Formats: sequence, C-alpha cells, structure tokens
Amino acid sequence: MEDSRDRNDAEPLLDEQMREEIRAYFSRYPNRQAVVLPALHIVQDRLKCVPDSAVVEIAEMLELAPAEVHDALSFYGFFRSSENPLGELRCWVCRSVSCAFRGGEEILEYLCKTLDVKPGQTSADGRVTVEFAECLGGCDLAPCLLVDGQLHEDLSVEKIDQLVETWGADRA
Repeated sequence: MEDSRDRNDAEPLLDEQMREEIRAYFSRYPNRQAVVLPALHIVQDRLKCVPDSAVVEIAEMLELAPAEVHDALSFYGFFRSSENPLGELRCWVCRSVSCAFRGGEEILEYLCKTLDVKPGQTSADGRVTVEFAECLGGCDLAPCLLVDGQLHEDLSVEKIDQLVETWGADRA
C-alpha cells in the first residue's frame, strides 16, 4: 500500500472531530485493534471512501501497523478506496430469498437501468451508489432496499421512480 502524500509535510486527513469520534471508542473496547472497524466506518461515513493516508493515520492513532488496518479494510467489501468512492447516497438492494421471490432482482435491475449503473457503481452525477445486500431484515415487506440507513419496503417500479426523483439523481 503506497501513500502518495509525504507524511512529514502533508496536512492530516483526519480532522479533530473524526479523531475525537475514534478516541471515544477506546474505552468501549478491550484493545486498540478492536477500534479498527469503527474508525474505518467513521472515515468512510465522512469521506465516502478510506484513502491510504487515512489508513496510515488510523494506524498511528491506534498504535498499529498500517498493514493491520489495511487488512481489515480489504477484508470487508463494505469499505471503498479513494479510487472507487461512494456516491452521496448508498443504496443497498436486498437479494435475500424473500426479496428475490417478490421481485428483488427485478428491482435491482430496474434501479441500475434507471441510473445507468451496474451493482457496485456510482451514478455519473456522483449522487447514488447502487449495491446489493444479501439480507436487510425487511422480509415481511419484501422487496426492500436500504438508503443511508432508511429502509424502504414493498418496492415496485413506481416506488423506485419516486425514490430516484427525491434523490435528484440523473437518470439514464
């Protein structure tokens, strides 16, 4: 993992608020290694990706080797690198059995077609990243999708059109 920034001359990427949020986890976990995932989430929530320089700064804060932080980053498909940042909105379409039986795959396909993306990609305007999830826990009102923490259930093509309209995303 290379960091293009000169660590001696560059401004820190993590601002004081992010550092405070990370430090707040120190007392909640048995060791600093356990704080890696919350730290990565904090950075990604703010920056929509986890740049290599952030990995180095997190490692310094947690008194770990950057490789230890990078191992966690690369293990989970949830995190994005600076080469593939998230859009302003992260949209997870459920593909569980319940959602699949009730049209989840078709919803995913329609949303991707509407935004002119493939799963894992971000719309051209940078507004929406579309991904699939294996289960979002909304089986009773399938199919569903999760957009930045808000669950949308009992989806249809019409409901997708309404959501896309509220997101202000470019359509294909």
